[in-house]
Amino acid sequence: MKRLLLPFLLGAVALLAPGRSLAQDKPVLNTAPPGTAPAPGQLMTAPTDTTSRRPYSPRPAYSPPSSTDPQPTPYSPSGLELPGREQARKAAQQHAEQYTKLFIYSGVGLGYSSNYYSDGGVFNFSISPSLGYRLTDRLAVGPGISYTYVNYTFGKNNPTLNLNNIGVKVFGQFRVINQFFIHAEYEVTKAELPLVDQYNNYIIVNNQIATGSRQVQSPLAGVGYRSQISNRAAADIVLLYNFQDGYNSIYSNPVIRFNFLFNIGR
Repeated sequence: MKRLLLPFLLGAVALLAPGRSLAQDKPVLNTAPPGTAPAPGQLMTAPTDTTSRRPYSPRPAYSPPSSTDPQPTPYSPSGLELPGREQARKAAQQHAEQYTKLFIYSGVGLGYSSNYYSDGGVFNFSISPSLGYRLTDRLAVGPGISYTYVNYTFGKNNPTLNLNNIGVKVFGQFRVINQFFIHAEYEVTKAELPLVDQYNNYIIVNNQIATGSRQVQSPLAGVGYRSQISNRAAADIVLLYNFQDGYNSIYSNPVIRFNFLFNIGR
């Protein structure tokens, strides 16, 4: 019996020896590598894995849009304009401001001619504010009023005569091409005029030439040129002819006027 037990114990020891050595080589979880053991009372931390982490990049700071960046408008919500669209829109806006329905038309007129019945001459100065209405971009009409100052000289050291006239009128304009236009108007004026006898001699009372009040019609027509000052303002020079220039006339040919136009409304 003792002979059989000894070989059995030796065989068991031989089998258990390799397994023990393998158990000592097996890694143990939650253990630090040699030489990195924590100090007493210090907690161990897991090693940081940096192989799969993305590099840190700061978030871009917000910057407000600059004045040069495209800005949204009622005509372009995106703020971007197609080629030629902005120019076309500005041209349309300028056209709309330049050709509004209503405009103020104020004129200043000058005229001079020889005296109809004697030596000397007749000088007249007039102002005529009007309200114009455009039927189309080319055609405009409107009413107005006028005031005319007339100075008569008679030569031979005779006294001069100063008269004042007030009237109403209507006018019409048609733009022919570019800034050239045709202008016509008809005016009815309560005018002061020197009186003459049946022999066409001036009537003199108390060493003064007698005057009387008459109603004078003045049909005028001619051409003009417009110089645009801005989208809403312009200045005209107009050359007119009075078709009833004579003794009863208050406008002597040629009639030169400087008119100013200002658009109002839309």
